[in-house]
Amino acid sequence: MTRTEPPQTREPPPVTIQNILYWAFAAYLVATGIYIISENRQPSKTFSWMLLFTALPGVGVLIYFLFGRDLSFGHSRTLMQQDLAGRLAPLLGGIEPQHQDALRRMANDPGASRELAELVRSTSHSPVTTRNSLQILRNADEAYPPLLRDMRHARHSIHLQFYSWNADELGGELKRILHQKVAEGVEVRILYDPIGSLLMLKRRYIREMRAGGVRMEPFSKLWRLHTISYRNHRKIAVFDGLIGHTGGLNIGGEHIEPPKGFDLWRDTNIRVVGSAASLLQVVFAIDWHNATGEDLLTPQYFPPAPAEEPDPAPEQPSGVIDSEAGVPVQMSVSGPDSEWRAIRQLYFALITSARSHVYLQSPFFILDVSIAEALKAAALAGIDVRIMISERGTGQYIPYWAAHTYMEDIAASGAQVLLYRSGYLHAKILSIDGEIVSIGSANIDIRSFSINYELNAVIYDRDAAGQVEADFHRDIADCVEFTVEGYRARGRLLRFRDSVCRLLSPLM
Repeated sequence: MTRTEPPQTREPPPVTIQNILYWAFAAYLVATGIYIISENRQPSKTFSWMLLFTALPGVGVLIYFLFGRDLSFGHSRTLMQQDLAGRLAPLLGGIEPQHQDALRRMANDPGASRELAELVRSTSHSPVTTRNSLQILRNADEAYPPLLRDMRHARHSIHLQFYSWNADELGGELKRILHQKVAEGVEVRILYDPIGSLLMLKRRYIREMRAGGVRMEPFSKLWRLHTISYRNHRKIAVFDGLIGHTGGLNIGGEHIEPPKGFDLWRDTNIRVVGSAASLLQVVFAIDWHNATGEDLLTPQYFPPAPAEEPDPAPEQPSGVIDSEAGVPVQMSVSGPDSEWRAIRQLYFALITSARSHVYLQSPFFILDVSIAEALKAAALAGIDVRIMISERGTGQYIPYWAAHTYMEDIAASGAQVLLYRSGYLHAKILSIDGEIVSIGSANIDIRSFSINYELNAVIYDRDAAGQVEADFHRDIADCVEFTVEGYRARGRLLRFRDSVCRLLSPLM
């Protein structure tokens, strides 16, 4: 008889560290892939993040956690939304008639001002204010004196919000002024961004400010790592709810005495007296509530705008833009908690509505697809598109190297790209057709469009736009033109460096 061998059972493979790591990595890829795909981002961004997760396991997730997430509008219910309806309506009761009157006047305008005004109203909940007078302030030597003058003449409240605040000589002067105002019974509140002010604002300075009665608070805590990339880049000053300042300037002596290697700090700010100051007050009040929990949305901080400038200082301001109908001004605000990418949509609408020319100034030039296509389409359609960018930065290199690749694309379409080299260009302006101008804090970059808290004033006034464009033409003398031919002649190695830097664009 043939003897049959009993069937042999196959032993399972031994569990090894290598096997555990393999399955853990596979589970990690599946989990991160499902998460990032479910966010419904642009396919290119989704693939980029998936590649980073794969190439840098764990580290890629940390980078995404710190810099890549969008703060969903639906998840920000605890934040007070920047909405002028509901409880804000009684505080700003005189503004809605101004908005409707402005729209009626804009209906007779052959341009796109009415459509733009409706866009800003929808995306930023900001009406058009018309009871305003306005000054365009070029550089710190024009912007700081009226800021300090308004500070010294404030009677009830001083609200200041800046991305960076320097505890230098200028910061010391402001501390003395603000302590004096507190002694006079004026309420003083300051918001600063802890990252923007990290290397220049000392703890001792903050303690001294607070000891003198000034409420000085960071917009967010540094230990909140999940929001560390959401920087508050806005620049706001409001005095008695009636006078407002905004633009590109922060608080620091480097704006007066420029950094080493630069002849000047080129910037643009505005001073507005009237109803538009109430809109700045709303933005400050909401940011203050988000940072401290204190509610400032009460009538005492929103007085009705007087017919004339309140309590003018002995030294009368010069260059004031005014008219019988007033200067129409809106405030476009955006941030990671916004329902819409308001400032990006504003820029897109301004560029695509231009009929004769587009003038743009920004220190950075990191484009997303929509703004890049808008600029190229305008240039290809025969619109005079001129873009002025700082040739180099103050200690930064990667954003400026990456910008070369975007400049090449835009210049190839027929736009004129100008590199400002006399000083550091920090102004953020976009003006079209000599009719509408945006001035504010938002750079032309992905960070400003997506994850920074930003604010731009939109001014529907030919005198204001004309003054900004006259400054733009003056600045051209301090520029050198960027050309496609000149860039391609620089050699493949440098261009490859720029292309590598472009890969980091979403993080800049």
